[in-house]
Amino acid sequence: MPVYQAFRFELDPSTTTRSALGSHAGASRFAYNWGLALVKDRLEARQVLEVLAMRQGAGAGEARAWAAETAGPVPWTLYSLRKEWNRVKDESAPWWRENSKEAYNSGFDALARALKGYFDSRGGARAGKPMGFPSFKKKGGRPSCRFSTGVIRVLDDRHVQLPRLGVIRTKEHTTALSDQVVAGTARVLSATIKEEAGRWFVSFGCKVVRRDPVATYPEAIVGVDLGVHHFAVLSTGELFENPRPISQRARRMARLNRELSRRQKGSKRRARTRAKLTRCHARVANLRRDTLHKLTTQLATAYGTVVIEDLAVKNMTACPRPKADPENPGHHLLNGHAAKAGLNRSILDASPGELRRQLSYKMSWHGGHLVVADRWFPSSKKCSSCKKAKATLSLSTRTYRCEHCGLVLDRDHNAARNLAAYGREHLVAGSGPETQNGRRGDAWCTSDTGAHSPKGPRGRKRQDGSGQPVKAVTASSQGEAA
Repeated sequence: MPVYQAFRFELDPSTTTRSALGSHAGASRFAYNWGLALVKDRLEARQVLEVLAMRQGAGAGEARAWAAETAGPVPWTLYSLRKEWNRVKDESAPWWRENSKEAYNSGFDALARALKGYFDSRGGARAGKPMGFPSFKKKGGRPSCRFSTGVIRVLDDRHVQLPRLGVIRTKEHTTALSDQVVAGTARVLSATIKEEAGRWFVSFGCKVVRRDPVATYPEAIVGVDLGVHHFAVLSTGELFENPRPISQRARRMARLNRELSRRQKGSKRRARTRAKLTRCHARVANLRRDTLHKLTTQLATAYGTVVIEDLAVKNMTACPRPKADPENPGHHLLNGHAAKAGLNRSILDASPGELRRQLSYKMSWHGGHLVVADRWFPSSKKCSSCKKAKATLSLSTRTYRCEHCGLVLDRDHNAARNLAAYGREHLVAGSGPETQNGRRGDAWCTSDTGAHSPKGPRGRKRQDGSGQPVKAVTASSQGEAA
């Protein structure tokens, strides 16, 4: 099945190459900020001229048209931004030839997508949280730059070639991609360089023909209950321990934050402390990512159908409302805010949304099904034996005891068994094996044929290692993420 997939490798650049990588990422940030400043200047000029024309007696429509003509067009799109840049780049940035033209194009592409996302969000065409107007990028974030044209190749097992940067050695073997390129089953479309915690990575966006084997037990249905005490509990009784990456390094992160607050801004000591804190956060993210990939890969390669819950993570991690003291106006009673904060941290540390995203495309690779139970399905309150549901069940109750049939079972294991039963009923009913994904679009391939349900455009989320079916995504040389 042909998909769009990213292959990510860590680079091992020399001092000169490291400076060149930083220069290209800085050029991309400069282009983004330059374009955003131009857009804001044109908009402010239009407002001033419109007010001036109305003071002179012009109507609203006439003043708006005259202001737009006098101030000039606002460059909303990638094409218009590049046109404005090519007209004044020798005056605005006489050093622009030091970097590849793709570095500047990468910044303009990111700005054009941010502007489009803002207007789509305002018009209701974009799902999710409201998106604000783009803001300027500060120095010291996560520098990145994307190449979509030029010489982008994987030369051998330890070297890659990028436009203007030349040949760069990698710290790890690139055989996962180079072997497929040689075999003709993968084609490199783009490359993105990014710095994370002082380490440089390159991500190759490729079109790959995958031939993954079918799951070991294609007819098996397994329910997966996610939790905090145990990371995941399967309906088969198998437990996956929660690594708790944030809890492992909570004390070190707190100490580094205190140390950072004592450092003088702009000093070298503050920069060193910030680098230590950044590496600590990166380590936490890597541990979480490793755990999620191992679990989802094991599930996708073993079972033909996986059933999970549609968790409302935003609601689950909401802060408790304050309790007013009726006897003392202006005072509040204890509402368990500290305990709820710890629970919220543990829920977010497990990253249930990322697990669902990974399962969605990995199940399609192996011809499996992903069933997402309804959000209001009482998986924890319902008895997996007699199907009778409790009216209430507190979070502190870790053992499920049924008053009707006498079942005594671990709470999470009981929920996983209920999810497996839900999956069997759902597949027999034939109403489709998936709901919507995290971006409110159609799910990934959920049938053995790889077909998608005809529910309209599917939400896209480009991340390293995510495979996207070719039928659902159209690759553009300028329209993908930088």
